[in-house]
Amino acid sequence: MSEKISLRNRFIQTILRIDQEMTWYFDSHIHLSDPQYVPDLEYILKQMDFLKIKACAVSMDCENSLKTLELANQSPHVLPFIGIHPECANDDLEQMSMLIEQNNKQISGVGEIGLDPTFVNSDDDLKRQRHVFETLLTLAEKYEKPVSIHSRKSLDDVFEIMTSYSTKHALLHWFDGSKKQLQKAMDMDFFVSYGPVTVYANDKQTLLSKTDETKILVETDGPVRFSRCFEMKSGQIAFIPSVIFCASKILGKTFDEVSIMLEKNSNSYLGI
Repeated sequence: MSEKISLRNRFIQTILRIDQEMTWYFDSHIHLSDPQYVPDLEYILKQMDFLKIKACAVSMDCENSLKTLELANQSPHVLPFIGIHPECANDDLEQMSMLIEQNNKQISGVGEIGLDPTFVNSDDDLKRQRHVFETLLTLAEKYEKPVSIHSRKSLDDVFEIMTSYSTKHALLHWFDGSKKQLQKAMDMDFFVSYGPVTVYANDKQTLLSKTDETKILVETDGPVRFSRCFEMKSGQIAFIPSVIFCASKILGKTFDEVSIMLEKNSNSYLGI
């Protein structure tokens, strides 16, 4: 009987060791607390566990950030980022600052934060966006948290602001700049992420091929919808292996090599 117990224990230890050694995939930017995901959340969390995918779950505003924190309590694979998106710059900045202060040990990062002229109608709007962005960057630095940055049509302004802050754990999510701006991002030590659109967009594939391999991350930005092979479906966390496969072809590496590289990059970004 003791021999059987010993064999069983060795078997369990072997399985646990294999599980620990398996590569984890990371979705570096997804809005898991978005209402579109609510009906399928239980399935999504099980899917993350089965596929071994961790998610940097970003937020839009105070209310959404509270939902993200609740979601993180349901799964250790949900890495909560809280913040105010530039579209929501008129949200309660004081409340958000308090949320970050009160939950600084629970949150994995601050985001989604940044700049976007699409949501600016006046000089006051622009000043408010910059103030919110800079305030949340300051808090992220105070608690040594990574930041997930929205930089649509505002990369040069983001570069200018970030010269006053650490970029060691800063991600320019869904990078959509020029080759020159990509080089600037690399020179400033930013991480940049590429999503499902990379599977079919030649310009994104070119950018990825020119990115420092230690600074590449992948994301879905769900529930954003994607065309072509994704048939206008909302971004699902299960799309991540497809993005990794595409990246492996572009970089001339195996799927496993890129998976290991991305896990290392993701941990570096998160500071773990």
